[in-house]
Amino acid sequence: VQLQASGGGLVQPGGSLRLSCAASGSISTIIALGWYRQAAGKQRELVAAITGGSSTNYADYVKGRFTISRDNARNTVYLQMNGLKPEDTAVYYCNARTQIGAYVTYWGRGTQVTVSS
Repeated sequence: VQLQASGGGLVQPGGSLRLSCAASGSISTIIALGWYRQAAGKQRELVAAITGGSSTNYADYVKGRFTISRDNARNTVYLQMNGLKPEDTAVYYCNARTQIGAYVTYWGRGTQVTVSS
């Protein structure tokens, strides 16, 4: 599975961005897609995830501000980020969890999100 993320950039506090991640390759093995982020000097952490059945899971610090969704026809997962705060500044990574017998996780290249005035 290959993942191509896009949509990062510089935005002012309170602004919005939408990240996209297009999946290709063995799409049928994907059981969940997600977004993680890693701020400078910190560990990578889960932001949001969505399963094939469209069940979602969010980190507490983004609930009510971020929305994850997927377009199965385009094999794409989105992260709509509203009400951005400076502490949301990080590199955001797309993640695909697959199952081919064992579970295997794939990562896309990160996209930088900077929230600053």
